[in-house]
Parts: sequence; structure tokens; C-alpha cells
Amino acid sequence: MLQVFGFDRIGVVIGDIYFIDPAPAKGQEGPERGVLTGSIYSARPIGIAEPVWRADLLESADGPPGSLNRAHHHPHMHGWEPGRRVFDRDLSGDPVGWVGTMLSDLEGLLDRAGITIDAALAADATSLRETVPDVQRAVASMLDQVKAGQLATAPAGDDLASARVSWL
Repeated sequence: MLQVFGFDRIGVVIGDIYFIDPAPAKGQEGPERGVLTGSIYSARPIGIAEPVWRADLLESADGPPGSLNRAHHHPHMHGWEPGRRVFDRDLSGDPVGWVGTMLSDLEGLLDRAGITIDAALAADATSLRETVPDVQRAVASMLDQVKAGQLATAPAGDDLASARVSWL
């Protein structure tokens, strides 16, 4: 499933994922599922420009649904590729609230990404803040569907490399 919230210059994309990292960090072995294309590391071009931030609401597929034990974000992107995973206890504890807080401060996200805020981006920040409750409902619904085994499921057969990958 893929949901998009688009504004003049900024977009928020929410999707489900199931993948196996071919080179996992210690303690992060095995498949992951959750709400997060291209290679398993890259974001897929959806609009006109590259992503500036990404949150991956992931958990070990071998663990209990809803654990979000691998939830992290990428505050820095390099083109379409994410920077290092940054873990935050608040993200795992209240993912929907945490995402809402981060998106409510679009100016801060853009500033940390090295993007100068102009009048159009400031207007998008205002529009996004007004839309955050809708984004949060979409994230909560998608997480509920992952927990229920309806989204972010393993692909049929043994071709895990073709697993659907989407991002938030």
C-alpha cells in the first residue's frame, strides 16, 4: 500500500515494506517488516526531487508484531540513498506521535538537511502542519495492518529480493 500527501514543493509518502538486508548490522539480522524503493536502501523517485528525511517504522519479522524493535530514521539523505540509521526510544515508544512531531517541524527537518526555506517551503510547512493529523491516521492504520499481517508480508516463493519496499 502506498499513500501520498502532496503539497507545492514537499510530499509525504507512506508505504509498507518487507525485506532482508544483505549486509545487516550486528543484532539486525533477519527480515524486517513495517512502514517505510529501489534497492532496499534507496528511496524510489516519486516526485520531482530527492528525499530529505526518512523514518522507517520497522521491526524484526521474526519478532512479535508491533514491537517496532528496529524503528529508526535517516535525518540525512545522500541523493536517493539514506544515511546511517538513527534510533530514538521515542520513535519506538510512540511512532505515530513521533512522526507527527517531526513533520510538524518541517522547517527543522529542512534546516538539518541543509535546505534553505523560502516562501513556498514555508507555505508547505504550514499546510503540512494542518495535515499532520491525517498523516498520523494513515500511519496508524498502516501499522495496524502490518501488525494484523495484512501488509508488509513476505513475498510468495523464495525471491525475497523482490519484496515490496516503500517508505515514509
